[in-house]
Amino acid sequence: MKVTKYVEDLRTKSVAELKDELVAAKKELFNLRFQNATNQLDNTSRIKEVRRNIARIQGIIVEKSAE
Repeated sequence: MKVTKYVEDLRTKSVAELKDELVAAKKELFNLRFQNATNQLDNTSRIKEVRRNIARIQGIIVEKSAE
């Protein structure tokens, strides 16, 4: 249920806000990968979660641009 709420929140945002969120998620993914490479990351499943969130954001951006 947590994911559906996140997607609903994304759908209410404009394309510009979604692009800002996409940039922030990509920065977070970079930081997580960097921490993982230096053995500082405790929760490695967060990488997978952020990757999926990036895909969700990109999918909604495509939907909105098709309208």
